[in-house]
Amino acid sequence: MTRVVIKTENMSFAYPDGTPALQNINMEILEGERAAIIGSNGAGKSTLFSHFNGILRPTSGLIKIDGEPASYKKDDLIKIRQKVGMVFQNPDDQLFSPTVEEDVAFGPMNLGLPDEEVEKRVEESLEAVGMMGSERKAPHHLSGGQKKRVAIAGILAMKPDIMVLDEPTTGLDPHGVEQVMDILYDLNLKKNMSIIISSHDVEMVTEFATKIFVLHGGEIIHQGTPEDIFNDPKTIKRAQLKQPTAAALLHRLKTNGMSVGVKLTVEEAYHEILHGMGEDAYHNLLHMVKDQCHHKLLHALGEEKYHQMLHILEEEKKNKSS
Repeated sequence: MTRVVIKTENMSFAYPDGTPALQNINMEILEGERAAIIGSNGAGKSTLFSHFNGILRPTSGLIKIDGEPASYKKDDLIKIRQKVGMVFQNPDDQLFSPTVEEDVAFGPMNLGLPDEEVEKRVEESLEAVGMMGSERKAPHHLSGGQKKRVAIAGILAMKPDIMVLDEPTTGLDPHGVEQVMDILYDLNLKKNMSIIISSHDVEMVTEFATKIFVLHGGEIIHQGTPEDIFNDPKTIKRAQLKQPTAAALLHRLKTNGMSVGVKLTVEEAYHEILHGMGEDAYHNLLHMVKDQCHHKLLHALGEEKYHQMLHILEEEKKNKSS
């Protein structure tokens, strides 16, 4: 049975002035899971994340880390923060040492580890995020994407079981987003690390997460797989979010009578639309394809083989995900 690494039970939180921020949060994060908390600005995502490593303490209810209720004694908090590493939305809030090397070494040094072990962890962590060679650079001279990767390295040096990232792609260009997400995939697949992200970028979330929690007004209003969440347009609208572009298109076609299921990625939507169009899709493709080589290939393929190909692609995709 897969281990539950974070569990909240009717967890609520209110600010000192009495303003409620979180209400009756019930959720489970499993070992090796890729989870996402989605919601609009002000939904309570950052507040929720601050409970995962003991920065904030619930007003009522509780949070369990590895099956144990969180303790807020100094020594116990240190243990929690070794297990649950948090990367802030703005890396400048996390990077404060004169050099990259010193920043990444800060956590392990404060654990009282031997110098050799600290050096080893710094090297391994910088290598994992593709920042070797930047040890002597000043963090404030780095690009936004590089700062984010150094912030991740600083958490990796603590060897956590769980990594929590608040809006990990905010402010990054497409290349920076790809680099950060590749690192997170790698940590999850190779180290079986549980990764929890918050975001309102639904396109990125549909590709990354295996479980999604929808947060609105401090409450979890829905949770499930990406397919569960984005096949429920009413909940997405209530949370003041939008559907992924592919899902929105297919939902519109379905509403207008076309026999299609709602898919989340452009590639899946492409095949779903072709199937929904039926036999005419093959002939329409012939008219659409202008490249001579591709046109000849489609002719050679023929209608029957074309449909066989679509079914084979569908089966392959199912096999890979199972």
